[in-house]
Amino acid sequence: MSVEFQANLFDVATAPEVGSLAPTRRTTLPRGAWVDVRPNWITGADEVFARLVSDVPWRAERREMWDQVVDVPRLLHTYAAREALPHPTLVEAREALSRHYLPELEEPFVSAGCCYYRDGSDSVAWHGDTIGRGRHEDTMVAIVSFGDPRRLALRPRGGGESISFTMGHGDLLVMGGSCQRTWEHCVPKTAQAGPRISVQFRPLNVF
Repeated sequence: MSVEFQANLFDVATAPEVGSLAPTRRTTLPRGAWVDVRPNWITGADEVFARLVSDVPWRAERREMWDQVVDVPRLLHTYAAREALPHPTLVEAREALSRHYLPELEEPFVSAGCCYYRDGSDSVAWHGDTIGRGRHEDTMVAIVSFGDPRRLALRPRGGGESISFTMGHGDLLVMGGSCQRTWEHCVPKTAQAGPRISVQFRPLNVF
């Protein structure tokens, strides 16, 4: 698979580099949840983006919704624990996250879920990662974004005022504490957006 994107949106001709997590900014949310944000965590990420587009075995899914079967509005692939990742920068990123968050998480990140948003009409609806241990336990989901900026919104489960973060090329966002079971998140549709890939690192048995 190949895709054209505006090179001036990204870091041109720079080798990928995973930055420090020391300046990560934490936003504390009600109900024991929190969100960490580290803008521009991976620099020179053009090569990573291009490799993900071409080498990940993307699949389209269909699911039942409102009494009909519809296309899932994004492409997907998940690398399970011990599966080789498609770029060494992702391995370095996962290891850095595991080291940094080990005192809180008490276990490493092991899987990498990938979502390919081809344009602004691709999206993901409100949900929490509650298939598995996230339904009953505090956990973390670390998201690295590559490509065009997209907004990730969060709202309290059951209703309430939402907040949002715009994730750009190489940005990191980590949802922690009770976030998966007490909050929901989504990537809404937008009128104009270029291609974007989201890589979600998770601990074992969190989906």
